[in-house]
Amino acid sequence: MEPEKIKESILRSAKELFRKYGYHKTSVNEIAKKAKIAKATIYKYFESKEQILDFILMDYLDVNLHEIISNKVQFADEEEHLKALVMKTCRLSYTACNEFIGWDFVRENTNSQEFLKHLSDQLEALLLSAYLELEHFKKNPARRGGLAFLLKASKSIVFSFAFTSVSDSDVRKNFVTFQKEILPYLVKAAL
Repeated sequence: MEPEKIKESILRSAKELFRKYGYHKTSVNEIAKKAKIAKATIYKYFESKEQILDFILMDYLDVNLHEIISNKVQFADEEEHLKALVMKTCRLSYTACNEFIGWDFVRENTNSQEFLKHLSDQLEALLLSAYLELEHFKKNPARRGGLAFLLKASKSIVFSFAFTSVSDSDVRKNFVTFQKEILPYLVKAAL
């Protein structure tokens, strides 16, 4: 099999297993079995299961983020546009972590929190570069600092309530509170 096809098979298998069982309940042996390759072959392409997850998450976020950014929906003003984008990307980030990792594991495992910090930093960089492609940020590069603040603050708030929420309904309530009571002030500060 071609190297690129092997890598795709590893990623496809891992993605399916992570979604079905969660990251921590999926072993490298199971990924290899599903991909129909030897376990050692996985380590020719990825240093660890964590690196596989990182690759899957960043690809998932990148694809979905570009769909969100390229959506040509008209808004009353750039403030409303930015609020909508932040909410969509916050939900996307939460969903990706929930879908592939599982919040119970994240809350209980100290190693996962270090990984999540790394992921969070990568996500922030990805968001910043994607948002800077938007017309109103291209026209006014001085807003980059405000945008960086908005993304960092939003990300921190969303991850903090993801860690502290007990149920999905708590998460939904927290998203609504964030959207109505916190986000408008963050957006005003950013612009």
